[in-house]
Amino acid sequence: MKKGLFAILTVCSILAFGQKVSDYKYISIPEKFSTFKESFDLDIALAKALKGKKYVVLQGSREQWPAEAKENPCNIVNADVIDDSGFLRNKVIVQFKDCHDKVLLTGKGASNIKDYKEGFQDALKQTFVSIPVSYPTIIAAPAETKTNEQVQVASIQDNTNTASSTGSSVNKYSNGAVTLQKIQIDNSQFILVKSDSSVPYATFKETTKKEVFRVKLANGDNTIGYYENGNIVIEIPTGNGSYSKDVYAGK
Repeated sequence: MKKGLFAILTVCSILAFGQKVSDYKYISIPEKFSTFKESFDLDIALAKALKGKKYVVLQGSREQWPAEAKENPCNIVNADVIDDSGFLRNKVIVQFKDCHDKVLLTGKGASNIKDYKEGFQDALKQTFVSIPVSYPTIIAAPAETKTNEQVQVASIQDNTNTASSTGSSVNKYSNGAVTLQKIQIDNSQFILVKSDSSVPYATFKETTKKEVFRVKLANGDNTIGYYENGNIVIEIPTGNGSYSKDVYAGK
């Protein structure tokens, strides 16, 4: 029988909060979806569908992205495909999030096709009906709308500048190209920030392992950081699935 007779169509659910996916021009697709050990060409299928709906799909090295996407991560929607399979069916969830990790849209699809590649692709195809055509609007840059964390940064920076002028010590770190201030937000998290910016360069949050942190970079990437010989080390995604060490020494 034709495989279409085996497919179970699931109505795609759409969850919209404020800004819509259709307001965006750029959608980023990761090189590897976190819940899949193999790609099953789901990234290729999703990219093709998004291009058909007039989005500019961002893949590969961030250095090759358009300037307006690199300079303002809030111009970008981040796509993810999640394996939601049960015992008898291949199921996927497609999710789109903004730069603040808020879910803008979710689509679900399921298939009875047993072959993983065909089954996942069939389930993914069902989610495409939930994706609207792109009619981009101007997305405000992060600095224009301050988050609570940015307000904290500005306030602490004012205190830091005052302390500096009176001779008190300031925790500064440099990798030779960039000098950053370390600002302790509370006992479990701190940030590194440029002196001329209210947007954190990197936000560090404690893990269960001592002196190892979950790190969120200004461009939206999530990685890890840790102390090494008194220095702060951030593992930077290189775009090909590997990482490089960015070492900041205390000054």
